[in-house]
Amino acid sequence: MNLPKWFFPGLGVKRWFLVIIFSFVLISVGITPLFGFDLSVYVTNELISILNIFFGKQANLILKLTALLMILSGISLTYYSLLKIRLEFNTHITPHAEILDLLYEKRRSNKGPEIVAFGGGTGLSNLLRGLKKNSDNLTAVVTVADDGGSSGRLRNEMGILPPGDIRNCLVALADREPLMEKLFQHRFESEGGLEGHSFGNLYIAAMTEVLGDFEEAVRASSKVLAIKGKVLPATNEDIKLGAVYHDQEKRMGESAIPVYDKEINKVFLYPENASTTPEVRESIRKADVIIIGPGSLYTSILPNLLVKGITEEIKNTDALKLYVCNVMTQPDETDNYTAADHAKAIIDHCGPGIFDYIIVNNRQGTKELQKKYEAEGAYPVKIDHQRLKDLGVKIIEADLLKKNSYLRHDPDELAQLIYELNKKYN
Repeated sequence: MNLPKWFFPGLGVKRWFLVIIFSFVLISVGITPLFGFDLSVYVTNELISILNIFFGKQANLILKLTALLMILSGISLTYYSLLKIRLEFNTHITPHAEILDLLYEKRRSNKGPEIVAFGGGTGLSNLLRGLKKNSDNLTAVVTVADDGGSSGRLRNEMGILPPGDIRNCLVALADREPLMEKLFQHRFESEGGLEGHSFGNLYIAAMTEVLGDFEEAVRASSKVLAIKGKVLPATNEDIKLGAVYHDQEKRMGESAIPVYDKEINKVFLYPENASTTPEVRESIRKADVIIIGPGSLYTSILPNLLVKGITEEIKNTDALKLYVCNVMTQPDETDNYTAADHAKAIIDHCGPGIFDYIIVNNRQGTKELQKKYEAEGAYPVKIDHQRLKDLGVKIIEADLLKKNSYLRHDPDELAQLIYELNKKYN
């Protein structure tokens, strides 16, 4: 047990310990003398002298009954405080964690608004890096439909949920030294069975086997990285993502969906009744801000929203609901898409009310950078104001472009805008 943690400000337990100690001082008359006299006798006699003025002969009895009541109250309130915290955190941290760690975590995490972000890939992890600087109360809900790369191999070989996007979010929220982050992101290059695997994926897979549960493995990994907030899979069920194209062709598998010169009509999950977890539902209900995106529209964002229970909970909450539109189109997935096309795809899949505001970047990068992206088939997402208004979406546009060699959101600028919106609308 880490004794100094008990003295961390605001835990709400020390006060009851002091009440109990003071009560024993009142009721006791035989403790070891301090500084040459019996302190308990001195304090008790002084109090009795004062009480005699008001209560006469009953003063001694009243003092002892009061002290006894204070002891019982102190013990009861201490127990209540510990029980309350354990009940509050029993779905957030490993059930076997020490109660002191739960209390300490409660105090440490009381910073900033409750934010729940949905997505996957680099878009979500980039957003989290900015958000974590001003809030510890972050929840990243991550798609588990990935079936390619290292995640897909582990999914097929071990029968676990794909850990890749979850690993990226854990690293983004990490509060450890950079070496630990580099370790989790390290990808093996040697030939053989480890080739292409990241250490973080293998670590989560190993923890899943040791603990027997994927969610528990993610929680344990969260503690190792000391993340600010929590990372949750959208569902614990083994789901697959499918797509139907405008020519009515159907394909299954997240990695098989982006196809050159084929326009996606809709995506779906199999099984279609896959449900989210109680922890995700509770996080949405407590949220001050709900953020959808940025990220791959059809393969990162919608796989979250299609999980049964998530869209319904989002629509029912009074939280500020934001959709962060991508800066660039994605080759073979959102070719020629405008901001309104992105928004309409989400509304078509989930119905109206899934978000109230769309955040769009209104600055373009240098011509040199644009040419680099155009060579890969990616173009800036255009803002078509009238179509967005026709969809009933309120537009928030700003210069959100990162000032470097990539055309993506600046995590700090985006996070600052979101916090300003939260202050304005909540």
